[in-house]
Amino acid sequence: MTSVQMNVDGETHSDEVEPRLLLVHYLREVLGKTGTNVGCDTSNCGACTVHLDGRSVKSCTVLAVQADGGDIDTIEGLAEFSSNGDEEAGWHPLQRAFHTEHGLQCGYCTPGMIMAAKDLLSENPDPTEDEVRHGLEGNLCRCTGYVNIVKAVRTAAAEMRGDKVDTEVGA
Repeated sequence: MTSVQMNVDGETHSDEVEPRLLLVHYLREVLGKTGTNVGCDTSNCGACTVHLDGRSVKSCTVLAVQADGGDIDTIEGLAEFSSNGDEEAGWHPLQRAFHTEHGLQCGYCTPGMIMAAKDLLSENPDPTEDEVRHGLEGNLCRCTGYVNIVKAVRTAAAEMRGDKVDTEVGA
């Protein structure tokens, strides 16, 4: 066993892990962060995308010991849920836009898409449709056809820039 310590969604965690344990399995099985999905386990689909030290990585390609000392952000860390029971009030603009723009169907790829999109928007706050498609090309969705995903990312980008956005569902 090997000791690891990392900051996950703002909380420090120290654990003993097998040296071969993948970060995705550490997050899901040790920390209970099940929003990070295991899709292919071969780095092809992007469902397991998280941020490691501010950059998106496919957590099925990173060993937990490689993330030792790092800052990890998962889909669970994006939202700041309010205490009044209105869970949508604290949603990150990307989460809200994926909901309002119907950027998901089964939802399995959504956490990885959102985390990859967050990285894209940190680099390019006003991406074109082509830039969004290029920025998400390592993340696969078998349900949507990507049109609404691209629309959701661009809607979130506008909100994050402070532009007026109509957030009514189906608008």
